[in-house]
Amino acid sequence: MGLRYNYSQYHTVLYNDPSQHSSNYYNSMEVWGGENIGKRFQVIGFVPFYFNKQIDDDGTTTPHGLGDITVIGQYEILNTSSINHNYKMLHQQLWVGAGIKLATGSYNLDVTNPDVTVADVNAELGTGSTDFLLTSLYNLKIKDFGINASANYKMNTVNRQQYKYGNKLSTNLIAFYQLNTKNVGITPNAGLGYEVIASNSLSAKKVQNTGSSVSNAIMGMECTYRKIGLGLNVQVPIVQNFAEGQTQLRIKGMAHLTFGF
Repeated sequence: MGLRYNYSQYHTVLYNDPSQHSSNYYNSMEVWGGENIGKRFQVIGFVPFYFNKQIDDDGTTTPHGLGDITVIGQYEILNTSSINHNYKMLHQQLWVGAGIKLATGSYNLDVTNPDVTVADVNAELGTGSTDFLLTSLYNLKIKDFGINASANYKMNTVNRQQYKYGNKLSTNLIAFYQLNTKNVGITPNAGLGYEVIASNSLSAKKVQNTGSSVSNAIMGMECTYRKIGLGLNVQVPIVQNFAEGQTQLRIKGMAHLTFGF
């Protein structure tokens, strides 16, 4: 089980009316826990709490509260160890899974209001819909060096206001090197992330200035002591396209504390 903190900062200026602008600060503290069932199956649950801040031409709002709870089941289809031709230990692991995101977070926005912006929609604590996820995670480790590759796809459904958030594909490729001491493991890591989100829709019609894609450079560190893990990373955009260029991602970050039993 553990705690995970996520932070991201965006700035938006509308092309057709520069007086309409906003700076959005998204913060979440996520409590999560998992349980192994047998040797190859695990169930993991995530409960997020948001404390966001939006500063725009109308003032400052600070939405906060429970977000959408997610439950994922994962199956380990590969877990092998061998000695390569250089007599180094090679270990591979592959997990695939599926999950569901429940509509537990508040969603009170009137999306038919013409003054509602994309930033307003994204500032809601929940999506108001029950959504589904597909996940995969591959690890390759040769002695102290390794690569972690992940891909997640989120399929959204229509909420009670006939609004549908765009489906999202997220991928990461991270390289790491494990530095072992007597009691503490230190693992610096770096890599790339890519995310693409389809356009939102209202009553089956595309919502203008929605949909996005971003490629991020990722750098972080993981530390372990016995069954306690501490980690953090920073993500900086390399190439991005949010709301047809009207929104800019400034920075993202994550920190976590994990306990094993």
